[in-house]
Amino acid sequence: MHSILVYGDSLSWGIIPGTRRRFAFHQRWPGVMEIELRQTGIDARVVEDCLNGRRTVLEDPIKPGRNGLDGLQQRIEINSPLSLVVLFLGTNDFQSVHEFHAEQSAEGLALLVDAILRSPIEPGMPTPKILLVAPPAIHQPKLDMAAKFQNAEVKSTGLADAIRKVSTEHTCEFFDAATVTTTSVVDGVHLDQEQHQALGTALASTIAEILADC
Repeated sequence: MHSILVYGDSLSWGIIPGTRRRFAFHQRWPGVMEIELRQTGIDARVVEDCLNGRRTVLEDPIKPGRNGLDGLQQRIEINSPLSLVVLFLGTNDFQSVHEFHAEQSAEGLALLVDAILRSPIEPGMPTPKILLVAPPAIHQPKLDMAAKFQNAEVKSTGLADAIRKVSTEHTCEFFDAATVTTTSVVDGVHLDQEQHQALGTALASTIAEILADC
């Protein structure tokens, strides 16, 4: 069996845009992905570690534990052996309380990659492959996202290209979520159910190819 750790934020946790509710497992993209992989004959188990508000390497000034480096190596150790770690972060780096730009967010992801590769795992267990997923662009944040992500569209410009560069430099896999989905028209930041379906289906295809080499 292939164990896949999804390490993400609210876009993977599955918050329903405009609410504080959550899509069911089979509706959010990690669940869609697991179902698709199993239907194609790949024995895969998806482990979700997705926290609302999680950044790459930044602290939330109000809620503790949102720095993506916090406990990451222990999560690798806890869930080993892992075939793959999917890092899907970056969006929250552009909240209005931060001054991060795309290149800095990508550098934060690079630090997460380094941490994964240094994680203490038991002898004989594999170092997991890493897939960096660039989030879809933030687009006209609305409702309670408007103030929280003010000017995020400008600060996040070029994020996908910056993450792609990190993936090349660190020999990671890369997927640009914007090739299959935008963000929700409801709040401009999160994903609708149909968008989770599209992303999960596309990532299942990409990950099937990655797992074939494991």
